[in-house]
Amino acid sequence: QPTRDSGSASAARHPKQKRKAHSLSIRRTNSIEERPLGIQRGDMLEGQDSKLPLSLRNNLLDLFGQIEREFENLYIENLELRREIDSLNERLTGDGQTVEGGDPTKGALKTKASHSTSQLSQKLKTTYKASTSKIVSSFKATAGSRALCQLLKEYVGHRDGIWDLSITRTQPVVLGTASADHSALLWSIETGKCLLRYAGHAGSVNSIKFHPTEQMALTASGDQTAHIWRYMVQLPAPQPPPDVSVSIVVLFPSLSFYWNILEVVEFFLELSVCLFCITAPCDDDQDSSDREEGEVDGEGPCEVPTVRLATATLKSHQGVVIAADWLVGGRQVVTASWDRAANLYEVETSELVHTLTGHDQELTHCCTHPSQRLVVTSSRDTTFRLWDFRDPSIHSVNVFQGHTDTVTSAVFTVGDNVVSGSDDRTVKVWDLKNMRSPIATIRTDSAVNRISVSANQRIIALPHDNRQVRLFDMSGARLARLPRSNRMGHRRMVCCTAWNEENQSCNLFTCGFDRQAIGWNINIPALLQEK
Repeated sequence: QPTRDSGSASAARHPKQKRKAHSLSIRRTNSIEERPLGIQRGDMLEGQDSKLPLSLRNNLLDLFGQIEREFENLYIENLELRREIDSLNERLTGDGQTVEGGDPTKGALKTKASHSTSQLSQKLKTTYKASTSKIVSSFKATAGSRALCQLLKEYVGHRDGIWDLSITRTQPVVLGTASADHSALLWSIETGKCLLRYAGHAGSVNSIKFHPTEQMALTASGDQTAHIWRYMVQLPAPQPPPDVSVSIVVLFPSLSFYWNILEVVEFFLELSVCLFCITAPCDDDQDSSDREEGEVDGEGPCEVPTVRLATATLKSHQGVVIAADWLVGGRQVVTASWDRAANLYEVETSELVHTLTGHDQELTHCCTHPSQRLVVTSSRDTTFRLWDFRDPSIHSVNVFQGHTDTVTSAVFTVGDNVVSGSDDRTVKVWDLKNMRSPIATIRTDSAVNRISVSANQRIIALPHDNRQVRLFDMSGARLARLPRSNRMGHRRMVCCTAWNEENQSCNLFTCGFDRQAIGWNINIPALLQEK
C-alpha cells in the first residue's frame, strides 16, 4: 500500500569587507567555448584560495556559465541593434535628411533608438520580474513562518513511513509514533531519544492513542487486530535545545534600478548564488526514506527496551484496522476497519459490545469526544457519521454529507464542533446542532490527511499530501504555513498532526512517510496577533 496492510529574507547585505573575505575567485574567459581544451573546470580552480568544496564550486561555475551565455546573447543582440542604428543613420544621411541641430543621432533617430533600448529593457524586466517577485514573496512568507513556527526536534528511528502519532495524557509525557515498519515507538519529547519499542503487531501499525489516566497504549494494525499494551519509560535528563533555525541573508533590489549591464550582471550573480544555496542538496541531506532497510539514524529501535506482548488483543474485524481510540473514561475503545465497520469493545474483558455499520466503503479514521460518549467515523464513501452512546438504550447515528471524495479524518473540538478533512482538498467545520451544512469551509491545493485541533486556541493543523502543513482558525482564516525546504520539514507526504499544549516549547508534532516525526514550537500569541 501505501496500503496499510499487513532566517530572514529581509536582512541586509554583509559589509563589503566581510563579503570580500568570503568572495569566490572564479577565472572567466570571453566564452566557455574559447577555453583551451586542456583546461578543465578543476584545473581552473587550482591555486585559488577558497574554503568551498570542489563540487560546490563546480555547481557555481555551471550557474555562472549559464548567466554568461545569457549575457553573450544580449551582447550579440545589442551589437546587431547598433548595426541597424548605424545603417539607418547612414541611409538618412545619404538621403540628405537631417535632424534639427545637424546631429542625426538626436531627434527622431534618438526617439527610435530610445524606443529600441526601452524594448530591450522591457524584455529584460518582463522575463525576470515575475519569477523574481515570486521568489521574493516566497522568501517573505518563509521568513514570517519561521518567526512564528520553529522546528525544534526531529525524531528519526523508524524503518518505514509513520502513519500516526499521539501524546501521552499522563506523566511522564512522551511522544508515540505508529509506523508501517510494524512497530510503535515512544520518544522523549525534549531529547528526541527513543525510549521504548512495541513490536507485537504482525502488520503495519496504523494508529496509536494513549489511555487518559494510565500508562497504556492502544494501537491499530494491518494484521486485522488492535492491541492494548502497557509501557514504563524513564525520561533522560533534559538538554538545552539547539538552535536549528535557518536564515538566508538575501537582498533583492528593485529591477527598475538595473539600467546598465554591470548592475544586471551583479543582480544575476547574487540571484544564482541564492537559488543554489536553497536548492542544492548536500551530502548530509540524503532522504532518509531512500536509505536501506537496515539503516537507522542515532539510537535505533534495536537499542531500546522492546515490548512484544499485548495486555489485550481485539480480533473481531475482517480487514485492516485503520484507527482506534479510547472513549471518555478509558473503559471502552472503538476501532475502525476496512471491513466498513467500527467496533466498540470493553477494555477489561476485550469483549465486543457493538458493531457500528452503515458506511458503504472502507473506514479511514475514528475519533472520540474528549468529555462525552460520542464517536465519529469517517469513510471513503465521502461521508462521516456521528454515533451517540450517551443514552445506553439508544445508539443514534447522524450522517454528515458535504465532501466529494474520501473523508480522511473527522475530529471533535472542545466545543460542539466537528472538523473534517478530505481528499477533495477541503476542510469543513460543522456544528453538532446543525448538520445540514458546514459553518466554515477551507479550500486547499492538496489532499488533507489526519488533522488535529488545539484544545485551548482551537487552531486546526492540516497535513497535506504535498508535504506542507498549514494552520487555520475555526472560521477558516489561514494563520501560517510551517517552513519547509531541502534542509527543514518533511520530504514526503505528511500523514498526521498532533497538538501538545502542555509543553510550552514543543507544542505541535507532525509525521510523514519520510520516516520521521518533527516537533515544532508554534508562537500562538504572535500567530493570533498577526491575524
